[in-house]
This record gives sequence, C-alpha cells and structure tokens, in this order.
Amino acid sequence: MRFDAIVIGAGAAGLFCAIRAGMRGRRVLVVEHNTEPGRKILISGGGRCNFTNTGTSSENFVSENPHFAKSALAGFTPSDFVDLVRFHRIEYHEKKLGQLFCSGSARHILEMLLTECSRAGVEIRTRCAVGDVEKRGDKFIVSSSCGDFETGSLVVATGGLSFPKVGATDFGYRLARRFGLRIVNTRPALVPLRFADNEPAYSSLAGIAIDSEVSIGKTSFRENILFTHHGLSGPAILQISNYWSPELEVSIDLLPGADAAGILDAAADSKRSVGSIVSDLLPRRFLETFLPSPDRVVSQLGERSRREIADRLQDWRVHFGRTEGFHKAEVTTGGVSTSELSSKTFESKSIPGLYFIGEVVDVTGWLGGYNFQWAWASGFAAGNSI
Repeated sequence: MRFDAIVIGAGAAGLFCAIRAGMRGRRVLVVEHNTEPGRKILISGGGRCNFTNTGTSSENFVSENPHFAKSALAGFTPSDFVDLVRFHRIEYHEKKLGQLFCSGSARHILEMLLTECSRAGVEIRTRCAVGDVEKRGDKFIVSSSCGDFETGSLVVATGGLSFPKVGATDFGYRLARRFGLRIVNTRPALVPLRFADNEPAYSSLAGIAIDSEVSIGKTSFRENILFTHHGLSGPAILQISNYWSPELEVSIDLLPGADAAGILDAAADSKRSVGSIVSDLLPRRFLETFLPSPDRVVSQLGERSRREIADRLQDWRVHFGRTEGFHKAEVTTGGVSTSELSSKTFESKSIPGLYFIGEVVDVTGWLGGYNFQWAWASGFAAGNSI
C-alpha cells in the first residue's frame, strides 16, 4: 500500500501535519496505535483544551537551540489557529495570560481536526502499531499490525513520554536513534516537584495554594504554588520545572510585591505575634507550620530575627530531590536534537524524507497553550514540505 506521506501518531502535531499535506493534494495515511486519535487532546486543559496562547514567541520554549522554533512559529501563528476554530464555530474564551480554552469540551477541537482530515482526504488507521521502519532507496517501508506501507515521506509525531496512561511510548526516540539521529536527554517537564530528603515535611499543608514568585537564577514565574503531600505543585512550580535539575536551588517569594522586612519593622513595637501580623497576607494554618516561632511577639524580636523571618517569607530556598515522574508530567523535555532537523521543514538533514514534529523534538513550551501552538506550527511546517 503506497502513500505520498505517512504520519506516525494521531495527536495534535500529526493530525495537523496530515491536514496540511492533504490540502496540498498529497495522499496521506496517519497510523495510531491507540484505539482512537487525539487522546491527549481530550484530557488537556482539564477537558477543555488550552489550544493556544495569544502571546506565543520563541522565548516561551526550552531547547538546546533557543532560536530553532522561530521559523515555524512565524509560519503558523496563534491567530491562524484561532481563525480555524472560529470557522468551525467553536466557542472559546481567554482564561488568563493569553491562554485560550474551549468553552465547551476539548472534543470539539479533536472533532474539528478529524473533520479537516476528512476534507483533505486523509486516511486514519487506529489500533495500528508500527513495528519496524526501514529505508529502501528513496522509500520508507513501514511494517505495522495493519499491514506494510510504502512512502517517500515519513513523519514521526509520536509525542513524548508524559502520560503513559494514554499510550505514550519511546517509539519516536528509538526510531530516531535507529537512523543515527542524536537525542537530547529526556525528562519530565511541567511536573510537580518532590522535596529533597533533608527538607522538612510539609504534608500537613497539602492543599494550601499561595500566590508566589518562583525563581531559578534569572528565570522567574509568578503564579500559585500548591503544597502536596510530598512537595510542591501549582502553575509556578510546573513552569519552573522546565528549568530545574537536582543540583539547582529554587527560591520562592511567598509575598511577591510586598516588603516583609518593612512590615515587621513597622510593627517592631507591637504586642501582636509574628503569625498574627503576617496572617493578613498568608493563611494562618500555613504560617503555624512554616514559621519556626509564629507565636513570638514582634516587640520581643531584634532586627536580625525580623530579617531572618522576612528572608524566609520572601526568599525561601528549597531543594527538591526529584519530580513526580512522567505519569504526572504534562510534557517531556529533550528529544530529537534540533541540530538534526531543518527549522523550516523539520526534515532530517541526514535522512531525506524523514521528519520529526511536535513533542518528540527537543522543543518544550511553558504551561499555558504553548505546547499546542508548537504542535500546530511544527505540523504545518512539515505538512507544507512532505
């Protein structure tokens, strides 16, 4: 069975690539080992799919080559995808910070993609696991559980290792290695972090959320942190996890925009306790566990003690031991090295006709719709080439 192009993986990037190629008159087959396409789309954004971010730029991505994403992101913008959403009359809204969500179900986005695939003449085969790929001359032979296929253009859109419960595997990385392409080490990203063994246990604070600014070096994010039974989660922690490694210390300002030292100095003669004064800004239950002596009267504290309390509140230095792993990670960092691919077409520089797009590539977006925009943009770029 011969096709102009075969796409392995019926996720966001794979489907969008197939649509673009089909619209250009190419005969396209998408193979998917799951029982249905787009399973990760359906669970994204709490079931509402944060399908793009209006403020997307290359600065919102992590990669060995921070410039690689620029061409694809310029070639297909958030506005372009929003136009398609509007054409299909899908209601959406901006939640915050440019994040666009379906007002209804994430299934509306998947149905839109499948409708566009049908219009473009794209064939999709589910429950079709690829077992082997080899290149013969200028053709690829794809052996699968639903037969053998031949194509001149093979697109790998198999995603990363996050969410194995929806079928994530390392197939894309194994295939890349087989063809001699370099893989940047993969690890969980946009993922909760666990405290190191030498950190105090704050399991009693599980469920408490605090608006904070979380930093590693010069990289900072201000959103909520959320205490868990083993560490921290919440948007700010998920964001900083893209930049975290075990040897790095994380600084957390629990009172961003405030001046804890100034507040305590102003109350230097007060008979109120430290916890009582700061509880105007932070949950009292949190302070009772987090501060070493929350019941101490401020007037009994010297300047040095007040500074130590202020530093703990606005420069809490935390060591994390590990992440919560791929089963809790929203995406995977690392992947097929961008040095192996054309930034304009996503074709392998060494293996003509072989393409890698989406999460399998070493380009990882921030939380907030950026990774979906990368899927659309990289898929569109490859779809214009195959």
